[in-house]
Amino acid sequence: MTRRAPAAPLLLLALVGLWSVAGVVTAPPAAAHAELVSTAPAEGARLDEAPDRVTLTFTEGVSLGAGYARVLDAAGERVDAGDATVEGDTVVVPLRADLPDDGYLVTYRVVSADSHPVSGAFSFAVGDGELVAAADATAGAGDTDPVVAAALPAARWLGFTGLSLAIGVPVLLLTAWPAGWASARLRRMTTGGLVAVAAGAALSFLLQGAYAAGSGVTTVADPALLGATAASGNGAAHLVRIVLVAALAVVLRSVWRRGGPAVMDVVAGGVLAVALVGTVAAVGHPVAGPMPGLAVTSAAVHVAAMAVWLGGLAGLLGGVLREDAPADDVARALPPFSRLAAGSVTALVVTGVVQSVREVGSPVALVTTTYGWVLLAKLALVLLLLAAAGVSRVWVQQHLGVRRPRPAPRRRVTAHAFAASSEEPEPDPVVASAAGARAEVQAAAAAAERPALRRSVLVELAVGLVVLALSAVLVGTPPARAEVAQPVDVTLPVQTAAGEDGSVQVSVDPAAAGPNTLHLYLLDERGQLTQPVDIRVALTEEAQEIGPIDVALEPAGPGHYVADGMAIPGVGTWTLAVTVRLDEFTAGTASTTFPAR
Repeated sequence: MTRRAPAAPLLLLALVGLWSVAGVVTAPPAAAHAELVSTAPAEGARLDEAPDRVTLTFTEGVSLGAGYARVLDAAGERVDAGDATVEGDTVVVPLRADLPDDGYLVTYRVVSADSHPVSGAFSFAVGDGELVAAADATAGAGDTDPVVAAALPAARWLGFTGLSLAIGVPVLLLTAWPAGWASARLRRMTTGGLVAVAAGAALSFLLQGAYAAGSGVTTVADPALLGATAASGNGAAHLVRIVLVAALAVVLRSVWRRGGPAVMDVVAGGVLAVALVGTVAAVGHPVAGPMPGLAVTSAAVHVAAMAVWLGGLAGLLGGVLREDAPADDVARALPPFSRLAAGSVTALVVTGVVQSVREVGSPVALVTTTYGWVLLAKLALVLLLLAAAGVSRVWVQQHLGVRRPRPAPRRRVTAHAFAASSEEPEPDPVVASAAGARAEVQAAAAAAERPALRRSVLVELAVGLVVLALSAVLVGTPPARAEVAQPVDVTLPVQTAAGEDGSVQVSVDPAAAGPNTLHLYLLDERGQLTQPVDIRVALTEEAQEIGPIDVALEPAGPGHYVADGMAIPGVGTWTLAVTVRLDEFTAGTASTTFPAR
């Protein structure tokens, strides 16, 4: 018999190819992971009088949670009055009245919609005060504790693995091996999976507060952090997951006790399983960015397919493929599971590509970001997994596939109105004998190949566990689209000794290490282009002590200047400072900070 190439790997490669072409042709908008887009006062601003508040605006909705937003004076003392408030994508920090002339530092650590913390700092000055060096004052303040950073992916991996056992094993028994409901080993595997899901959710809940606050693992039991996590969508999802695990455990316990499910058990267990998968999909990257409904649905299907496939493999190893299992069970269970696994693989491939397009955005981001490289490693392992699954599926189709029997020849029956019999015709002994012989051949083939099948399934499961580990890392990694270089397009007030005097529009494209194109538009107080006496631009990277680097400008029209080929020496957080001489007696400055990748 000629073996056909497994369809799933070919489908995956085709979809990835289409995505690559789409990524080159289109440039979709940024998605997920909040970024600071503007502040009031502006970074580096010099004011005549102290403002009554500081405002920070981000690209998407944020929350403070266990984070903070505060203002310090040059001595490091807090000068904000009361707690900061959040209104959608804007954070407002009230300030004390009558602040003296001084330099002030604004530091923040907020939580984006995808549950990742976003931190940073900027400074402004009042009167003759000196600007506070933001880089020195916040060195290391935005870092995540290494123990917390390692423990969170481990907790997610524990939850993913447990979900596979808690859902995948019962689905295997329900669809392919009903005799397995009598197996004590599979009962223990399912129970262990439920415990793992609850433990992973509890650990993630405890660690989220320390992760958001940037504190150490010793603060996981801090009541303030726990309260902030419980009030967040991420924390609520973990608590609901624990409740759903307990409810599903009650349903499954009654099923195991009776030796099989009733109709109501299937309905209740199915609803709880769907809800459980939903709590996993409705946190992290899917809930942020464009089309969250589609993203959450796609993630839910992805998680469910993963659980059914990997949990089914674990159930096969723990039951059907053991040496003490009847060979007839192998022959009966493998064909339906093979079809179930094929459907799961298709769902995994399609939803995986959908999520990759959304989170990565372009082939460039795939090979230039941490998220992209981890995703590539996962993709390589998935291809290996699909190859192993394809080999197993081909064997099952060739040796255990059930073919439709040929229809029995029609017989003419004379109908007698008063002599009809309600008795069923006896089965054809030839057909029954052929079916029995086929079953014996399939059972013998399954018994002979069981060790090889067990090794193949073991390889699939081992690779699958590594894939789950990489998935757990991806959940906590900022999406590639947020990490790849984004053009800068911002309007800055021009600060003079007398206050604000007009503004300057700054455009840097692509805002990446290497050559860039800079456009400057100088506007007066009415928003009209105005021609200055002199204008200069400099680049500085304070953390690496680079600069200031003067940028050569060319006039491109009234109030419009261009630097085509402006060189950014390397990756980092760069400050672009504009110095403008409006007339013989008036000079002003404006500056903005942007990441170059």
